[in-house]
Amino acid sequence: MNSVRIYWVAFTTILIKEVRRFTRIWAQTLLPPAITMALYFVIFGNLIGSRIGEMGGFNYMQFIMPGLIMMSVITNSYSNVTSSFFSSKFQKSIEEMLVAPVPSWVILTGFVLGGVARGLLVGLIVTILALFFTELTVHNLFVTITVVFLTAVLFATGGFINALFARSFDDVSIIPTFILTPLTYLGGVFYSIQLLPEFWQKVSLFNPVLYMVNTFRFGILGVSDINQWTALAAICVFIVLLFSLALWLLERGRGLRQ
Repeated sequence: MNSVRIYWVAFTTILIKEVRRFTRIWAQTLLPPAITMALYFVIFGNLIGSRIGEMGGFNYMQFIMPGLIMMSVITNSYSNVTSSFFSSKFQKSIEEMLVAPVPSWVILTGFVLGGVARGLLVGLIVTILALFFTELTVHNLFVTITVVFLTAVLFATGGFINALFARSFDDVSIIPTFILTPLTYLGGVFYSIQLLPEFWQKVSLFNPVLYMVNTFRFGILGVSDINQWTALAAICVFIVLLFSLALWLLERGRGLRQ
């Protein structure tokens, strides 16, 4: 019981520290994504969307709204853990956690859920903004909540792995710039893959972001290019694989001993 209490105190301490970190500098962590998504709503939703017409049986603003919310969750849950954990490495404060009588999974879980908290909070802010531009209906509440939470966990864990291998602040931005951003934009946020030629539809199926965006779109609108239950199962598998890899790397000090 004593060890459980120690683990719980350690976990809550890391989590509270992470939450206070991004809320203390909210003008840098919460405001910019809100402004960016508002511009997306105005430019792509109102200006361009009025010329595009319907997509998937909904007006264009309604169609892209779930994708934009999911995009904000993905980028913020990922970037929060990457920047926070790398800063801990850079300042050598992570060494104090590693020598403490706390298992690695507690440290990993604390950082990951800190990223999840920021991703979900930004997602909530973007959802509120979306209400000023279009009506919001929830087709399946269980699917909606499940996929947005699992997606935040997945990308927060990916951000942790990125931070482990990063050796400089420039390394922190390489994966988001050259991998994460292209996958997100090509993940069906702004279009249905049914509009693509058959070959590119098949290529798109290798993009994991496509499954998350479409499953969230199913939860909100009830339409999807992908089977939502298959997508949820795939996300869970990816979480187990990435979390196991992150835990293995952390326990062996990979990227920490330089």
